[in-house]
Amino acid sequence: MTQIFGIKNCDTMKKAFAWLEANGVAFEFIDYKKAGVAEAHLADWNQRATWQKLLNTRGLMWKKLSEDERADVDEAKALKLMAQYPSLIKRPVLDTGSKLLVGFSPETYAAELK
Repeated sequence: MTQIFGIKNCDTMKKAFAWLEANGVAFEFIDYKKAGVAEAHLADWNQRATWQKLLNTRGLMWKKLSEDERADVDEAKALKLMAQYPSLIKRPVLDTGSKLLVGFSPETYAAELK
């Protein structure tokens, strides 16, 4: 079954949920802040989508980081930051088993999930 990872109250997540429901895609939602599963999945997600795609540098959590934390981000540092602060992971992360989609775009979902 398709799994969608994210944070329940996120507006982008709500759009993704609505799209999945409207298009009859069955899914399991996992709140990675509450379930604490982000760190366990990061290595796999990084292999399948790259840390650059996963790291949300436009959100509030990124802005709250210190200058030192935001400086010189490479793969190891990005993975460590996302494990420490799951809100830094771009939402949603949708795993179909064969595909990993990061972020929400109706066009991408339509192309990849039909």
